[in-house]
Amino acid sequence: MNGFITIAAAISAGICVGILVWLFLYAFSRIEMERNLEEDVVVRLPLLVKIFLPFVPNVRFVVRGNSLEAMVRQSEDALTMAGFGQQISGEDFVAVRMLMFMMGTLLMFALFFGGHAIMGFLIWVMFYIYPGAWLRGAVKKRHMEIMKALPNVLDLLSLSVEAGKDFLNSLRDIMARRQTDALGEELSRTLKEIQLGKKRVVALRDLVNRVKQSDLTSVMNAIIQADELGVSIGNLLRIQSDLLRNKRFTRAEKLAGEAPVKMLFPMALFIFPAVLIILMTPIIMQASQMF
Repeated sequence: MNGFITIAAAISAGICVGILVWLFLYAFSRIEMERNLEEDVVVRLPLLVKIFLPFVPNVRFVVRGNSLEAMVRQSEDALTMAGFGQQISGEDFVAVRMLMFMMGTLLMFALFFGGHAIMGFLIWVMFYIYPGAWLRGAVKKRHMEIMKALPNVLDLLSLSVEAGKDFLNSLRDIMARRQTDALGEELSRTLKEIQLGKKRVVALRDLVNRVKQSDLTSVMNAIIQADELGVSIGNLLRIQSDLLRNKRFTRAEKLAGEAPVKMLFPMALFIFPAVLIILMTPIIMQASQMF
């Protein structure tokens, strides 16, 4: 009986520690530092990343080695996709990851020699995982915002173009009247590049290479092809808008169908053990008293 209680207590303690670590990471992801850019767009970096930025020059010479060149390039692309390309470079981000890894290692050894080995290991895992997890989450969130906003923007563009406006004037008027979001930031940047003299086809291709979101890529490639072939953009935008809306509905139905399967894991992890403990504990206690 005592062994069963010890095992249940250990499992409960492990679950509580995992939840506390998750809450700690979530709190740091919500605490953000704001900074205004030249485009008057507010971007945010997590506080935990911001804390280590002043120490980046101390390890920058290590990051500039050939061994980390691929990691720096991947981080640069991911930061650009997440909208942080103008706030922190890939080189600085890799340096921040290195500093956080070193800090986590020091804290782990300090807690290990202080008699808290498990807590030290969890803190090391947190410092090691957090930067990459935050960046992947930021990219996913930005892509989701673009996917949700794109059909409505295409509807407005198609209406404006069919009413007689050209593509650039329609895009400028729509961006001036919309709230600033991820799609608005990217389209406004592309519009400014075109106004500064860059060719429209080149600016649209740069947008595709910068964002790398599948729906936006398909739309921009269609617009580029229509521009090169001289096809009417109005009908093309309407067709693309309908296709993306149908695709979004299909994705929503797929996620709804996957919900029961995803619920099995939390039910098996949290609900079933509690039910078994409630049902079996009286039986085990009575059996232990009898034998």
